[in-house]
Amino acid sequence: MRHHLLKLIAVALLLPCGLLAQASDKAPYQDKALELLRKSVAMRTSVGFNKVPELAQLLADEFKQGGFATEDIHLIPIEDTAALVVRYRGDGRSAKKPILLSAHMDVVDARPEDWQRDPFTLIEENGYYFGRGTADDKFPLSVLAATLMRFKAEGYVPSRDIILALSGDEETLMKSTRALATTYRHLIDAEFALVADGGGGQLDEQGKPISFMVDSAEKTYASFQMKATNPGGHSSVPRDDNAIKDLMLALNNIFNYQFPVAYSDITRSYFEQIAPMIGGELGQAMLTFAKDPKDKKALKTLRSHPEYVGSTGTTCVPTMLTGGHADNALPQSATAMINCRIFPGVTVAQTLEVLRQVAANDNLEWTVYDSTLDSDASPLRPDVFSAIGRAIHDHYPALPIIPHMASGASDGSHFRAVGIPSYTFTGIFMKASDDYAHGLNERVPVTALPFSLKMWNSVLKDLTK
Repeated sequence: MRHHLLKLIAVALLLPCGLLAQASDKAPYQDKALELLRKSVAMRTSVGFNKVPELAQLLADEFKQGGFATEDIHLIPIEDTAALVVRYRGDGRSAKKPILLSAHMDVVDARPEDWQRDPFTLIEENGYYFGRGTADDKFPLSVLAATLMRFKAEGYVPSRDIILALSGDEETLMKSTRALATTYRHLIDAEFALVADGGGGQLDEQGKPISFMVDSAEKTYASFQMKATNPGGHSSVPRDDNAIKDLMLALNNIFNYQFPVAYSDITRSYFEQIAPMIGGELGQAMLTFAKDPKDKKALKTLRSHPEYVGSTGTTCVPTMLTGGHADNALPQSATAMINCRIFPGVTVAQTLEVLRQVAANDNLEWTVYDSTLDSDASPLRPDVFSAIGRAIHDHYPALPIIPHMASGASDGSHFRAVGIPSYTFTGIFMKASDDYAHGLNERVPVTALPFSLKMWNSVLKDLTK
């Protein structure tokens, strides 16, 4: 799930000329990464097509052909999907736990009749690779797999094990990730995880790099059903009590409520670093918030911009509404769905209790609609951020490396929940206007492939030397 900052294109950093050309030079194992990308895009691994196990088997076979021992390759069927875990063994000289690499094999479905090109055929055109999953998440998956195959071919011996875990339903129920983090924890246990499914480089609309994001926290996704009930009756004899009225009053309270300000080292650092790029009153509010998150004026300014309100605390908003059963009858029930993005460190139960109090009607019935997972923020590890910084700055000197809290969900939330700090980023640099993940004509720049391979090679060798 890739999320871009909507207003980070105000200022482009001045970088030495020719850097994009350097990034486009062919990288070792680039042909293998492209082959894996082409094969994986061709498989319609969206829910209902049962192609994830087939892709997992193809990748398992590729690793075997690449010299990986059978006992280090684990293809795990999980209901109608699958997960794949591959261990690259080190010599243990660092005495450190493994590093976990994560990506997912499934995609949001694409209707071929809606696309300009076949979404399940990788097509290179006008400097882009087009196809479903090119950005989310088969491009990063192919790069990680090719990087480990390159290590094996070159005889690289890391100081600790590297584990690649590929989930099979990140876009839907995440049951494969949940199984990896719990039932199969022994296969993926690690000191920390690097999740190739978000973050990454931002370009301005002229194609100049302006920042590199590392998602180090995710807001908890939770939906609550709020229901009002009533005996009902004939519409010709209206009553003071009414299910739709009760629901409407509660919804009005929720719409007018703002959760208290919340902040972390990640969000304060994020605002501090992007403030100079934004400038103006908004940029000043970011700087003020970074220094004093309780500054009311700065908070008001940030919360007046929808793209930043989520970085200042929990948000809950009604998203669906149903009520009544006939036009000539008093409603016997009315329901609303309340979708929340909960700030790390706050539980689902605590958020539900706040909503109950705000709704101010003890007769309303509340249901947690989906299984939810509380997930705390990851610490800003110097070793991880230094390794990423060195890899990025080899190509883009002085580019800001910015910790970020994602509003969406990735497999990293499940790893954090069981005590494995997770950091989400890819080697893809992209304009906001080119981000079509989950949408029509999904694509990534061709230059992202060699750069991604070089970046991951650098990051992993830095962390396992």
